[in-house]
Amino acid sequence: MEDDEQRIVDLVKELVHRLLYDSQNPNSSSSTVPARQKYNQALKYSLRILSSRMTPSIVSDDSAMVESIKRHLVTSGKSSEALTFADLYSKFSLKSGPGSVKNKWAVVYLLKTVSEDLKSRKNQSPNIISGGFLDSALTGGLPTLLENAEFNNNSGGIGNLIKNLNVEESKDGPDNLLGLGYNFQSLSNMGKLKKNRGEGTLGDYSSNLKRLGDNLSGLRVGENFKAGLKGGVLMVSKDPENIRELAYREYADLVKEENEVLEEVLVRDVLYACQGIDGMYVKFDEKIDAYVLPDFIKVSRATRILVRKLCEIGWLFRKVMGYITESTARFPDEDVGTVGQAFFAALQDELSDYYKLLAVLEAQAMNPIPLVSESAHSGNYLSLRRLSVWFAEPMVKMRLMAVLVDCCKVLKGGAMAGAIHMHAQHGDPLVNDFMKRLLRRVCSPLFEMVRSWVLEGELEDIFAEFFVLSQPVKAESLWREGYQLHAAMLPSFISQSLAERILRTGKSINFLRVCCDDRGWSNATTEAAAAAGTTTRRGGLGYGETDALESLITEAAKRIDKHLLDVLYNQYKFKEHCLAIKRYLLLGQGDFVQYLMDIVGPELSEPANTISSFKLAGLLESAIRSSNAQYDDPDVLDRLRVKMMPHNTGDRGWDVFSLEYDARVPLNTVFTESVMSRYLQVFNFLWKLRRIEHALICAWKTMKPNCVTSQFFGNLPHAVKLQLILTSRKCQVLWDEMNHFVSNLQYYIMFEVLEVSWSNFLKEMEVAEDLDDLLRAHEKYLYSIVEKSLLGERSLNLNKTLFILFDLIVRFQSQADRLYEGITELQSRTTGSSFPSRSNAKSQRQSNNKSSEPGSWLGEGRKDLTRHAGEFLRKMGKDIEKIAKEYSSVFEGFISQLPIQQHVDLKFLMFRLDFTEFYSHLRPSTGRKL
Repeated sequence: MEDDEQRIVDLVKELVHRLLYDSQNPNSSSSTVPARQKYNQALKYSLRILSSRMTPSIVSDDSAMVESIKRHLVTSGKSSEALTFADLYSKFSLKSGPGSVKNKWAVVYLLKTVSEDLKSRKNQSPNIISGGFLDSALTGGLPTLLENAEFNNNSGGIGNLIKNLNVEESKDGPDNLLGLGYNFQSLSNMGKLKKNRGEGTLGDYSSNLKRLGDNLSGLRVGENFKAGLKGGVLMVSKDPENIRELAYREYADLVKEENEVLEEVLVRDVLYACQGIDGMYVKFDEKIDAYVLPDFIKVSRATRILVRKLCEIGWLFRKVMGYITESTARFPDEDVGTVGQAFFAALQDELSDYYKLLAVLEAQAMNPIPLVSESAHSGNYLSLRRLSVWFAEPMVKMRLMAVLVDCCKVLKGGAMAGAIHMHAQHGDPLVNDFMKRLLRRVCSPLFEMVRSWVLEGELEDIFAEFFVLSQPVKAESLWREGYQLHAAMLPSFISQSLAERILRTGKSINFLRVCCDDRGWSNATTEAAAAAGTTTRRGGLGYGETDALESLITEAAKRIDKHLLDVLYNQYKFKEHCLAIKRYLLLGQGDFVQYLMDIVGPELSEPANTISSFKLAGLLESAIRSSNAQYDDPDVLDRLRVKMMPHNTGDRGWDVFSLEYDARVPLNTVFTESVMSRYLQVFNFLWKLRRIEHALICAWKTMKPNCVTSQFFGNLPHAVKLQLILTSRKCQVLWDEMNHFVSNLQYYIMFEVLEVSWSNFLKEMEVAEDLDDLLRAHEKYLYSIVEKSLLGERSLNLNKTLFILFDLIVRFQSQADRLYEGITELQSRTTGSSFPSRSNAKSQRQSNNKSSEPGSWLGEGRKDLTRHAGEFLRKMGKDIEKIAKEYSSVFEGFISQLPIQQHVDLKFLMFRLDFTEFYSHLRPSTGRKL
């Protein structure tokens, strides 16, 4: 064994000799003194390398090491050497087989370490403790080896070692090295340090440390050299552990003096505080609302600050647990709700993980805290600083939970979920993941309400947490008033448009189920769930799946709304009923309206309190059977009825008569009471317009026969004849003017208003996607009719003027009837005969009824007859002229208001009334010539 070790030493000498001198002439330069010094130095360095126990601190990587060396050469300005090194290494790496180097990376690493160590030796100064011998070893390099004689002597004879290893100078052998400055007894006496701080001076302390370092260096080198003599390798320790251990012990003594309470006790108290429990020293102070360490307990300031920071998590724990306990005590009151319960459960789950962590920490706290030393780094113990590391993540979570508890104290349902969602918008991945996990639990009841409402139409909201509110209403008000959005409960992660679609989808299901008695919507919801890729079962939706929720809502709304419209159009014939209202309430069925006007006219001329509604209902049936209305659907005709409006004293039948249409469920969702009242308003206007037209027609029927028989007035006096012609002309001109106005107004109403609005309504009805679209289209249709018919709020003044014109036309018709009744009577008295006509007979009957009135000439002679006829014609002429002037004045005011109306269609009405610009030229004048 000793021979092998000696052989290794000899091989080292041979290797150094061959590397330094030419192999062909080995003795050419070895005899000189500089050559011997160079040889000794190289041999010393070789032994230094071989005696080092240090191992590489990096992972073996050939390419990375080679690239590092080349990069260093290039940055040092040695590009050519870098190329040479790359070429040499490529050849070196290709060598394989017997005799080749296997661990090529170690060789390259050794060369790199040696190069760096040679450079670092130039800039290092000896350490005052180790004398410079261990400086490179402590910094990660090789042990430094100095050449001066003083250090060689103080270091325990390492110079003699090199001399003895030299072939030529080694005479006495290794035994000479054992007595060179080694005295173990004196070394142990020199290595004693003062334990108490303050004893001895700083110079004494430094000198003791220096002596201890020097002797330790000699001791370690001596021991390693003694072992090295046997193995042929010098073993050098990399760190004087006893010096560090003594320093650690001194530090531990200082810590004990500064702290009255052991750290183990403080750790245990902090763990108690983190559970909301008072410890032996750390207790909760109600005044300052925090866990504190009393001032009379002697601990360092750093320890006190650290304890206060660690106890923050205990204060947060008390806040969270207090909220959970208080809210749970109120359950099952409405203040909690299912979302609140889910929030409590989520908080308790997070606290369960927190309890598990505390259990682990308490187990570690049972282990004592060792002295501060190198061996303590891997021990399984718990200190305050380690506890601060353990509590880093739970502290963040507990702070979040405390913030959520504060903001959710007065919230519930969707408002609570929305408030928690606002805190999830965070850039920290830890906070973001925690909030998403919490929100999935909290929003689970809310998404279940959405699923049940959208797919089943069921509103499972016992505690009023959902953003859809329901209230008990009648069937006809179910769609408009039965369900509404509760904005306060709408969470921020659901948009307003999506919430409206959710509301409409569930409302459509309930409308089909309650009002339409339909069950076909269930197939539509199943198809919608399949199309959206979701399930109809509970738990199919959750937080973070907004896209899936929106897809499900879109598919369900599209199918259910389409099914709802199909039911209204096909099963309940919505379009047919709209057309029936247009025909009968908006007087679109011309023959029916004309016949009804003719047969009910005499009845409606009577006082309103004397008219029987049953008789009018019979007349309505007669009008239906006598017109094309008889071919309509019996269900439509059955809904048409007579309605007598409330009347006042002096009202005639014309003022209270109206028709109504019975819109039953579900049609009354569209044709509500307010809608039908507006239809009634339009009907009254159109009915009055038809009455005016009918009155003018009756006046024309009265006037026409008298014009034909005017040739029989030849035997009258000239003055009476002239007055008769003049009065008749005035009456005829005024009738033409009124007829022009009424005809054009009626044409405008029937075609420009009703037909155009109906056409637009049909187009919008075809493109309607849901019931709300249909309601909006119908509302727009009815609004257009009301506004264009001068019945809206913006046309009140124009409407008043129009009704004044209607009253003037009725007065004119009364005056015309009176005039031609008088002319007919005068003609009959003059000629002694009467025309066998219906109007003549009627005039005769009315004349007989008026025989007792003043001004009657039935019993007068011829002179008196002529005189009374002249007076009568002059009086009637004045009355007609008065009506004409009043009519012209009111009509001009009506015409002047049309251009300032907001509806464009009213300008078309003005164009029709004044297409010859007659009124435009007449307006600036002060009077009017007939």
